[in-house]
Amino acid sequence: MKDYLHVTMEDGEIGRLSSLALAHIGDCVYELLTRGRLVAEGLTTARNLHSHTVRLVRASAQYEAAQKLLPLLTEEEQDVFRRGRNTKTHGVPKAASQAEYAYATALEALFGWLYLKGRYDRINALYGVIAGDAAEPEA
Repeated sequence: MKDYLHVTMEDGEIGRLSSLALAHIGDCVYELLTRGRLVAEGLTTARNLHSHTVRLVRASAQYEAAQKLLPLLTEEEQDVFRRGRNTKTHGVPKAASQAEYAYATALEALFGWLYLKGRYDRINALYGVIAGDAAEPEA
């Protein structure tokens, strides 16, 4: 049976994906991590879960998260991040600046790339820094 929860791809396949494709999957990964964190922290009502999730996954929050991670990224991760940040997007949400949206796209591309490579421990380590639950992870 194919494992749709843990989709992995070869390096060549990942390299052929656009940064927006990486950000597409990374957006989902990042939101799933955030939703899981909020449920684990005890938020139970749909209203609280939704409002907290929106606050943590919006572009401005992802911009701040990216600032925490940038000094911790490996050279390879920095390349993926930079590629995502430089992607031409088709519009910016009215609640975000162009810079915030570019960094949010880059963060999502990084999480998408790590996910497709099957680097789940690294995803958890980096997200732990964002959540304030972990010290600086090893590369």
